[in-house]
Amino acid sequence: MKYSRLTKEQFEELKQEFINFLATQSITAEEWEDIKTNTPETAEQELDVFSDLIWEGVLSKVKYLEHISPQQMHLFHCAKKEMRLIALKIKKEDIDITTTEGYDWFRQNLLSDDVEFFTAKKEYSEDKGVDKFKLIQEGANITKGELYNYFEKLVSK
Repeated sequence: MKYSRLTKEQFEELKQEFINFLATQSITAEEWEDIKTNTPETAEQELDVFSDLIWEGVLSKVKYLEHISPQQMHLFHCAKKEMRLIALKIKKEDIDITTTEGYDWFRQNLLSDDVEFFTAKKEYSEDKGVDKFKLIQEGANITKGELYNYFEKLVSK
């Protein structure tokens, strides 16, 4: 398995897609019940293959990722050949940007000496999907890139 198995909730959300996946392999609902009962290891393999297919589709479309912790913000742009990072670090230890108050402070003090900006670029490994997936496993969320694009304009000035 390349990524991780979908959760029970994710399988529930993707029930119709899973049915279609089984249908592409000419597996009927009755046959699936039989596989689950009599050859659970085969059922496990099918769940893993389906999970990887779903992750592959999702990750191929990911353009932006964000990881926000109490003192730092990591904004990633997943470009064609490389991943670009804009990182912001809060120097004041009593500020937590994951709270409303902390984020409000952050917005008001963005250009103060209490906020540091960093940028970096990194080429992908052999597998872009795995690179993106690792960030998601570490807590990054898939976004539309509003924060990244906002800060890219600030950083490039």
